[in-house]
Amino acid sequence: MKRWLWPVLLFCAFPVWGTVQFEDLSYEEKLGQTLVVFVDVDSAELVRPAIEAGKIGGVLIQWGTYSLDETKKLVKTLQSWAAKSPHKIPLLISIDYEGGTVYTPITLGFDYLPTNMMLSAAQDEEGAASIAYLAGLELRRAGVHINFSPVLDVNSNPNNPIIGVRSFGSDPANVTKMGLSLMNGFKAAGIISVVKHFPGHGDTSTDSHYGVPIVKDSYEQLQKVHLAPFAEAVRQGVPGVMTGHVLYPALDSKNIATFSKPILQDLLRQQMGFDGFIVTDSLDMKSATTFCTIAGCAVRALESGTDMVLLGRYIKPLAVFNQILRETRQKKLQARVEESARRIFDLKKQMGLLDGTREVPAPIEKAYQTEMEKISNEFVTLVRDRKKLLPFVPSKNKKPTVCAVFFAPSRFADQLVSFSKPFLEKGWNIRTYNAALTPRKKDSQRAAACARGADLLVVTSLQWADKTNINQKNAINGLINENKNTVFISTMSPYDIKNYPEADTVLATYGLNKYALQTAANIILGNLPPQGVLPVKLQSEN
Repeated sequence: MKRWLWPVLLFCAFPVWGTVQFEDLSYEEKLGQTLVVFVDVDSAELVRPAIEAGKIGGVLIQWGTYSLDETKKLVKTLQSWAAKSPHKIPLLISIDYEGGTVYTPITLGFDYLPTNMMLSAAQDEEGAASIAYLAGLELRRAGVHINFSPVLDVNSNPNNPIIGVRSFGSDPANVTKMGLSLMNGFKAAGIISVVKHFPGHGDTSTDSHYGVPIVKDSYEQLQKVHLAPFAEAVRQGVPGVMTGHVLYPALDSKNIATFSKPILQDLLRQQMGFDGFIVTDSLDMKSATTFCTIAGCAVRALESGTDMVLLGRYIKPLAVFNQILRETRQKKLQARVEESARRIFDLKKQMGLLDGTREVPAPIEKAYQTEMEKISNEFVTLVRDRKKLLPFVPSKNKKPTVCAVFFAPSRFADQLVSFSKPFLEKGWNIRTYNAALTPRKKDSQRAAACARGADLLVVTSLQWADKTNINQKNAINGLINENKNTVFISTMSPYDIKNYPEADTVLATYGLNKYALQTAANIILGNLPPQGVLPVKLQSEN
């Protein structure tokens, strides 16, 4: 039996909402079903009037430093407002739970989800599916229905400023294989997966939050590399696809994918045969608002073939709704809107939201932690070990001292302590220092003091995407050059390894959490063999 198909006890979680039919809804209510607003604990009241008026069909819960109980309370409150709407249609609750840089260990109370690149390095399809299944159960217990994951972008551009470890890597076949594992795991847990960012955000050199990325690949190259994972996901029945706010001249020379009929209707619907729902990336991103207001962008997206519109942050929902309503009527888009609204309505019906039959799984204690420990033992990668330093064997008749210097944000401090455990269990001395992500002179001084006299120095980097932190780079290279026995660990984007050519021994974890760090420590000690496989090509390792 698959690990992610373990039996789970179920119980009813929602009240009976009634037997409303799609034809009972007004055009305004149908339009509302296509619109999604962003909320968190502090901003929820701002969207209450629109929800109670039946002019919002779903919410995207934003990351915040609140607990799982607060998340559950928020969902319950949102649904209580939906129960006051004219036809009492419940909201679709969605979340960006994809691992990588979209998640940190202190948000919403959910467990740490490995980055996609972590899972890819482990090459464990069943393990990835198990992680997604168990994480999906936790989402479902909290009242979440949709997860905007997995990312199917093939990160073919090392200078990509936004995808990085959010991708499974640079090989389309591997991205496809691992993406389907996550998709199936979430599906087994009863969570709707939305793959993104169609038709591929992996070869961009501009962050779509701040500009308009352009992918100049030929049609043939797009088909071979970037479209391949999406095509297979469609064949496997993925329920949702998110558009990328990216311009692809080979597919449409004028419009980003979100506003492109040739991409959404001709390519995705007709050629690829997708019959699920299409959702936009957030319309408050600069790559969308360069061309239109949020309301205008919503109308363009609906006209082009999307079904669910993410309106973004910091909006006045009723005012934006009224603008969208007015423009869709002016452009005579009622039939197009109703087509999308029916997809969303039918999705809610299929999920048991309209008749109260949606069930919630009972807790599975410690199962997620067990799977995390197992897969973490598999993904940490030994990139190189020129002088065969690992496993590190200290001089005889001496209690060795290890210094570990972590360049990481302070919010990861609770994750860093796990690195020390294997050394302490072996009776070694260990000193640690959490330096600032962008270190100053005092950080370099304290790191040097930690390293002084140590038998082994372990130093870690953290680079989110393509932008090199020069202060961090200089500080790390200084430590590497001044200390003979040094292990360098890249804890996020492995592309930053090129910045440290003098590092003889290099490990990669593709993300920073307690499981990965403990595995890295065990590899250094020889308690575990390194098993991870690099999911991307590194220039220095060719």
